[in-house]
Amino acid sequence: MRSRRASLFEVSRWALGYALCRWAALLGVIGAMLVKAGLDVLKPWPMVFLVDHVLQGRVLPAWAARLVEQLPGPATAPYLIGWSVGATVALFLLSWAAGLASTYANISLGQRMVYDLAADLYARLQKLSLRFHARRAVGDNIRRVTGDCAALSIIVKDGLLPVASAAISLVSMFVIMWRVNPLLAFMALAVVPCMILVFRGYAGPMLDRSYRQQELEGRIYSEVEQTFSGLAIVQAFGREDLNDARFRQCTASALHATLDLTNVQLQFKMLMGLTTALGTAAILWFGTQQGLAGTMTVGTILLFLSYLGSLYTPLESVMYISSTIQGAAGSVQRVWEILELESDVKDKPGAVTLESVKGNILIENVTFGYEVNRPVLRGVSLEINPGETVALVGPTGAGKTTLAALLPRFFDPWGGRITLDGRDVRDVQLKSLRGHVALVLQEAFLFPLSISENIAYGQPHASVALIEAAARAAGAHEFVSRLPRGYQTVIGERGATLSGGERQRLAIARALLKDAPILILDEPTSALDAETEAALVETLRKLSAGKTTLIIAHRLSTVRYATRIVVLSEGRIVETGAHEQLLAAQGHYARLYRMQTEGNA
Repeated sequence: MRSRRASLFEVSRWALGYALCRWAALLGVIGAMLVKAGLDVLKPWPMVFLVDHVLQGRVLPAWAARLVEQLPGPATAPYLIGWSVGATVALFLLSWAAGLASTYANISLGQRMVYDLAADLYARLQKLSLRFHARRAVGDNIRRVTGDCAALSIIVKDGLLPVASAAISLVSMFVIMWRVNPLLAFMALAVVPCMILVFRGYAGPMLDRSYRQQELEGRIYSEVEQTFSGLAIVQAFGREDLNDARFRQCTASALHATLDLTNVQLQFKMLMGLTTALGTAAILWFGTQQGLAGTMTVGTILLFLSYLGSLYTPLESVMYISSTIQGAAGSVQRVWEILELESDVKDKPGAVTLESVKGNILIENVTFGYEVNRPVLRGVSLEINPGETVALVGPTGAGKTTLAALLPRFFDPWGGRITLDGRDVRDVQLKSLRGHVALVLQEAFLFPLSISENIAYGQPHASVALIEAAARAAGAHEFVSRLPRGYQTVIGERGATLSGGERQRLAIARALLKDAPILILDEPTSALDAETEAALVETLRKLSAGKTTLIIAHRLSTVRYATRIVVLSEGRIVETGAHEQLLAAQGHYARLYRMQTEGNA
């Protein structure tokens, strides 16, 4: 996934948008930058005064003579030398202080913008469809949020603002140099076309290598995330050495890409430095010739050389800054790829809000798959009446979970439609649609929060009494009460400090507390023992009363109480009916039931 390459203008405009949102911090940076630029312009003048007018005794201009007259003490050489040295020290101290202020303001502005961008990217990633996330490594997305967003600070703090500062310095110093000696000032700018040619030759290669470097570093994050997420499997199968080798291979590739980028950047900087060095040598030769001819004073030559260095420094900065922006553009590209993506599942213009739901679900000739030309569901049609409990059963890969995932619009069907109370779910605002659906996923996912917060995840303002009632209904209250801090116990990552059955019960409690009119239970008892399962099935029977409930199960003992059982095979509905009816029909369901009962005998 790579979008079109962003131009420098687009990158700059995009970055400035975030800077302007932090206008107070931006004004502080600009103020400190202007003060420092002004002080840099003044730095050579005490030296010129000392050389030409104190040491060589040249007559002062009228305005300088009036300024000297205002100084305390006699206008003798020792006093004037002291004032020259004092002015030089004062200018350097003030410039140093302005530099510190500028650095602090830059860091403050840069970090605020980075966090703003990271928040926008994080929000965008959460809104992208499950189809997108199924194809993307979690570690790579983490890298984009935590690492690539820093490119925004680089572009503004180390790129655009120094360009503005350099522009101010360039104009100021060139005007002074032109007044001192127009020919030498013109010669000083003769190196600019060479700089532009060097930049044009290296801009593209730096962007390409920067993008590749960021991609390979993203793979390191992905490798680490995958290993730690499946650490139990890694240790059980003794694959630590293999993962070590894969990690080393990833880091070696990233190192090679970094060195490749660094090599190009060094070549660029060497050519830029060579260009300015040749320009400086030419100016120095012509300047000393004029000094020997008596057309320029020693102080003027020193002033010109001082400004020449100050002129080339901003010029090099402008070109290096372009290199900096191009280098950061690799990370920018990775952020843009996400921010510019259109989600597969999104609100239509004019989508309505669901105020209340009765629970009538109509699935009409739905076809869907995760990969092109590989449908999982093929022309499925099914109506579920309000308050009805429908069980979806069938072999693995039949499409049960996929069909249930289409209702809250985790995906949209290729063909056909799904309506809720007669309204196409694609015409309804996603947030309001999902607000009327509670579900327990096949893998009971819990957050590293307290048990109370996990149960109340869908209803964060629920009272303690309601949380405990949901836990009791799901059969979780007893084991929670035995924990050291009860409902305030913080569980491990993904619920790692709990057993599989305990995690499942908490996930069910979370769905029950939401009290939505539509309840989806994907393998709700898959991690429970037979005794707990029997108790839970009876609880679910009572709690699903009045709710439209969809149960997905492999263990058919869970679905016997369902109003209807729908059997899927190879993406199609092959049977439907009550438990006893399907057993009597001696079809797919009866065969599955016999296999399970005989296997448990």
